[in-house]
Order: sequence, then C-alpha cells, then structure tokens
Amino acid sequence: MRDHRKLDIFKSADVLVIRIYQVTKTFPKEELYGLVSQMRRASVSVATNIVEGCGRRTETEFNRFLDIAFGSVRELGYLIDLSANLGYLDKEDVKHLGEFYRQCAGELGAFIQKRESF
Repeated sequence: MRDHRKLDIFKSADVLVIRIYQVTKTFPKEELYGLVSQMRRASVSVATNIVEGCGRRTETEFNRFLDIAFGSVRELGYLIDLSANLGYLDKEDVKHLGEFYRQCAGELGAFIQKRESF
C-alpha cells in the first residue's frame, strides 16, 4: 500500500490547503458560504484525492483519483484568480498563492504524466 505522506505531491497539496485556509480568513463575511467554502473544498479535494488514491488497490484506481485531484487544483487556480479580480487578495497573497498553486499543479501534472508513460 502507498503512503501518501511520502509523496512530494501530497506535501505540496497539504501546504496549499493550509495556505488557502489562512488567506480566506480575511475574505468578506458574505463570502463564507460562497467563495471561501468553494476554495477550501477545492484545496482539500486535491489533498484528499491523493490520499484516497493511495489507499486504492489498483493502479487504475490510483490514477483516477490523481486525475480528480488535478481537476480540483485547476479549479482552485481559477478561484484564486477570481478572488484577486474581486479584490479579496492583496498583491503579496496573489503572488504567494500563485507560487503555491503553480508548484502543486506542476508537480501533480508531472507525476500523472510520468505514471501514464509506464
């Protein structure tokens, strides 16, 4: 069985979740059940799908959960852009979240491509 804690993609996803939770604390109260909730769910989805995939028996199932995680990280990328466009993130947060997002999405995409080449 795979240990998700040993995967760099999980470590990056975990950092991204924590950062999303920290940053969204400053969003307007009226966004608590809208954008805040959606960003948090998307970020958690990335990490939890990696974890769930690691617990699956077959490579096909593992790959399916990685694909779901990749979809969630791309969704999160849009939500970060939307938050910036709405003025909910300052320039520093946009810069740092963008870095975390690009790292996580890049690592996950590369991991998936590497697995597909087997």
